[in-house]
Amino acid sequence: MPRILGIDPGSRITGYGVIDSDGRRSRRCSSGCIRTTGDDFNDRLGQIFAGILAVIEAERPDQVAVEQVFVAKNAASALKLGHARGAAITAAVSLSLPVFEYSPREVKQALVGSGAAEKEQVQHMVRLILSLQGRMGLDESDALGIALCHAHSHATLSRTGARA
Repeated sequence: MPRILGIDPGSRITGYGVIDSDGRRSRRCSSGCIRTTGDDFNDRLGQIFAGILAVIEAERPDQVAVEQVFVAKNAASALKLGHARGAAITAAVSLSLPVFEYSPREVKQALVGSGAAEKEQVQHMVRLILSLQGRMGLDESDALGIALCHAHSHATLSRTGARA
């Protein structure tokens, strides 16, 4: 079963979720958040890079799935989010891992059946699919959702003979 690292990037909180999945059955290996500290943005990007490297080294995923930047009303926020994504992606590609990208709409569609679903609906489906109990933040559940989206999409492409 491939091991997939899902990443929900953010400049203050970056969620991550690692699953083993064949596209039909999935199991959570680990998940959590990288919480950056300090006011220096470049330092926070370094913390994201180092945090993702640590997760990769501990969990040894085969593939990485990252949420794409959505166009926000605030351009400065969208730019910071793009930088956080870049730090996370750079950590993965520095270790020669393949990286796949999914829009928030694709993730919601794959898990809930509606691209307009709320974050709480995604979290609910993540809990059901992975049989999870206990407390989980939205950044963590979003990261697991991204990993599940990739697992389902990749399995479908493999069954149909299409390329990712």
